[in-house]
Amino acid sequence: MLINARDISKSAAIRFVVLLGLVSLFADITYEGARSITGPFLAVLGAGGAAVSIVAGFGELLGYGLRLASGLISDRTQRYWVLTMVGYAINLLAVPLMALAGRWEVAAFLMMAERIGKAIRTPARDAMLSHATQATGRGWGFGLHEAMDQIGAVAGPLLVSAALLARGEYQAAFAFLAIPAVLAIGTLTLARFLYPRPRDLEATAVRLEARGLPRVYWLYMAGAALLAAAFADFPLIAFHFERNAIAPPSALPLLYAVAMGVDAIAALIFGRLFDRVGLATLSGATALSALFAPLVFLGNLPLAVIGMALWGIGMGAQESILRAAVAEMTSADRRGTAYGLFNTGYGAAWFLGSAVIGVLYDAALPALIAFSVILQVASAIIFRRVGQMSK
Repeated sequence: MLINARDISKSAAIRFVVLLGLVSLFADITYEGARSITGPFLAVLGAGGAAVSIVAGFGELLGYGLRLASGLISDRTQRYWVLTMVGYAINLLAVPLMALAGRWEVAAFLMMAERIGKAIRTPARDAMLSHATQATGRGWGFGLHEAMDQIGAVAGPLLVSAALLARGEYQAAFAFLAIPAVLAIGTLTLARFLYPRPRDLEATAVRLEARGLPRVYWLYMAGAALLAAAFADFPLIAFHFERNAIAPPSALPLLYAVAMGVDAIAALIFGRLFDRVGLATLSGATALSALFAPLVFLGNLPLAVIGMALWGIGMGAQESILRAAVAEMTSADRRGTAYGLFNTGYGAAWFLGSAVIGVLYDAALPALIAFSVILQVASAIIFRRVGQMSK
């Protein structure tokens, strides 16, 4: 049986996506497991609702804002693997150190360090992934990676929940997460050995024209910024659930696992739909997820579960389609920069939105809900317009 070069390229690309997917799986067990309890952990250490939301939001600001510098450096130096490996090391090792935190300020610092590590590695990793997704289909490739990522995001909170039931201490749960952190770094090292030049997986690399990024890119970025500002961080949601006795502490990781499970399925479905119908997929998913806020912040436990599922749909669509669309709009030689710039705007909007949501949470829940829903509907309209411009 003859195998042509295209088949070989596609199979190699799939293997590369799967390898990086395994890295993300173990990494998400580590830091998503931690994120499922950081809100209540900060509360136990003495932080208030506004502090929890602002810390989480500022962490996202660092995690996204620093990606501009990381993306520029990755494109200029072509050291994509170095940045990816250094970033993962910082990102993952900060988590088990949370077990040593005795003050909420120390825990907050480690939360920032974890996000900084993610900022360092994400543009370079996504640029490498984008080369492989040309062969697999942009939406499907990023969707598959996101689905594997979210398997870890489901497993992490479940393992943390088990650790809490067994030991009853947040510190023990954080210490346990050192195991998947080591597995992630080991798998990443294997991927680096097997695929030293991921750019070879992409057949063509047309350079950007001198005028820079197209107008549609900036409009798309504006829609993504509105969407980022509208989403409440899970630490604040978990804080709300515990403070209002909607769910016991041991159940909070399970609720997060529900959202991450929906996220994984949504990433595959919406990724495939993106390859077929384009950005109309993201517009529809955003409009659907806009309903999460009233269900999460005003509902009882059954409604909160539905709200978390819708929250997961929104996150799944964002994590798969947002990245795939950026790859479609940019060329290989500037893709690290494009991802870094995009993520900087996204992260700044996430932080500002988190700060506003945190203040509104302490002031008036109906205002928080209106803020979230209105911004998501506006972003859905913008994505629809971008999709029309891209045809």
